[in-house]
Amino acid sequence: MSGPSRGESAPIAVVGIGADGWDGLGGPARREIAGAAVLFGSERQLALVPAGESAAVRVAWPSPLVPALPGLLEQYAGQRLCVLASGDPMFFGIGVTLTGIVGAQRLRVLPQPSSAALACARMGWALPETPVVSAVARRLETVLPELSDGRRMLLLSPDEHTPARLADLLSRNGFGDSRLTVLEQLGGPAEHVVSGQAANWDAAPGDPLNIVAIECVRNADAPRLSRLPGLPDSVYGGDGQLTKSEIRTLTLATLAPAPGELLWDVGGGSGTIAIEWCRTHPGCRAVAFERLESRRKQITANAAALGVPQLEVRGPAPAGFGELSAPDAVFIGGGLTQDGMFEACWERLPVGGRLVANAVTAESESLLLRLAATHGGELRRFQVYRAEPLGGFTSWRPQLPVTQWSVVKDPIVA
Repeated sequence: MSGPSRGESAPIAVVGIGADGWDGLGGPARREIAGAAVLFGSERQLALVPAGESAAVRVAWPSPLVPALPGLLEQYAGQRLCVLASGDPMFFGIGVTLTGIVGAQRLRVLPQPSSAALACARMGWALPETPVVSAVARRLETVLPELSDGRRMLLLSPDEHTPARLADLLSRNGFGDSRLTVLEQLGGPAEHVVSGQAANWDAAPGDPLNIVAIECVRNADAPRLSRLPGLPDSVYGGDGQLTKSEIRTLTLATLAPAPGELLWDVGGGSGTIAIEWCRTHPGCRAVAFERLESRRKQITANAAALGVPQLEVRGPAPAGFGELSAPDAVFIGGGLTQDGMFEACWERLPVGGRLVANAVTAESESLLLRLAATHGGELRRFQVYRAEPLGGFTSWRPQLPVTQWSVVKDPIVA
């Protein structure tokens, strides 16, 4: 690698270091550490570098770290910097954060094997076929949408109490028969492994540096919850104000979520549309707007119970729009006939964004007809029948018909 040009500071070295410490580092990584004027890292990581191998000023990360990073980099600007990271810095690590702050061209990243790679090596699992969920700085419930009978997965653990919390979470969600393997201090002299069944987990808290391998087993009586839209209505708590399963499936298909996209769910009710949008992919994001506080609390509870606790819940639209980022898609499931509601949503929707609105009353249906005449798009009407007992026979009970309007914002007719 060529050196920096005149007047240009040296790249920030980001060195992955494993539990085996200094002994596990290659020559280039050791040279970066030895040549640094300032060495950043956690107390544990800094302790892995022998005093005689680095004369650098050692700066332990503050807490919280991310807000403090720009100031720390500015404070030591012009000096040769080295950042210590666990394993692979670009695998849920500090390298990703630094890239967002200074850009990839300002970094020189020297990775070690990630904890996931080491865990798969110990378990005999294929790394590309093993999903990884991080519970570091995230709610543990984010693991729930990944659960599937027979699936193998890894959980990045924030501390020594996570395995027991995970075992309890799995047991409460129909996966108590799953097998957990806690791998501590992987690759180091203190490496330790403990295994057991989630429902019977009684292992004492061990080392805070651990990763958990999960072999999923769904209980025979547990509901089967897919990432695909159309979860059973029964999995939602609330006052019954929700988009029913069949219409929810059709609505999500029309909204067409893609990884990383943001949905605004206006008139959230029980949160079904926003929740199932987020469940389609870990990168999908949503904001639900709901005027009633009781329903806002229920949306939050439903989101956590179904594994998307990151769902943001706000007060009534359009007042709740505030300074939010523009959405990729908007769903209007409530408040459609409120004065100015559509106009406020349409104004914030960027060109190319999608809007879907459902109507069950004659007034809201009439409004959709007028909007379609002005803005184009497609109109559909759905009628769902459900079988119900009638004496000793079965009858078909009709649900309320739903009129749906979907449109992509076009610069010509916007």
